[in-house]
Amino acid sequence: MIEYLNDSVVWWHWVALGLILIISEMATGTFISLGLGVAGIVVGLIDLIVPMGFTYQLLLWIILSIFLITVLFRWFKDQPTVSEAGQSDYRFDTPGTVTQVIHPHKRGKVSFDSPVLGNRDWHANSDYELAKEARVKIIEVNGQLIKVAPLNT
Repeated sequence: MIEYLNDSVVWWHWVALGLILIISEMATGTFISLGLGVAGIVVGLIDLIVPMGFTYQLLLWIILSIFLITVLFRWFKDQPTVSEAGQSDYRFDTPGTVTQVIHPHKRGKVSFDSPVLGNRDWHANSDYELAKEARVKIIEVNGQLIKVAPLNT
């Protein structure tokens, strides 16, 4: 069996296996298939340069796979998993200026000093009558509408 594999498995088989594993990673998202696939491609390229038997190829693939999976897991473990961006209480401390008059319980527009959830200009409503150029603060965020109040309250 080993003799058959030594004769029939060539470098491009490893590259093809690696590409299949990398493509399958898109469906799983675990980074295990990614490590296995990259290791397969590397083994194929090494076998192209330095021909070796199937046993050595398999051993090299196992060692590279373990190494790459360990590196990927450690690198992604160090990445932050929780972000404040997109949260409803993100940047509540950002003051803004009314750019279109806001009547009580009706919409107007506010331009904030720094971006709130990725945008400076927002539709806003309020329980107060707010004239143009009035300074306001955020009370709450309801989807695409921000509720504001005068800065001095």
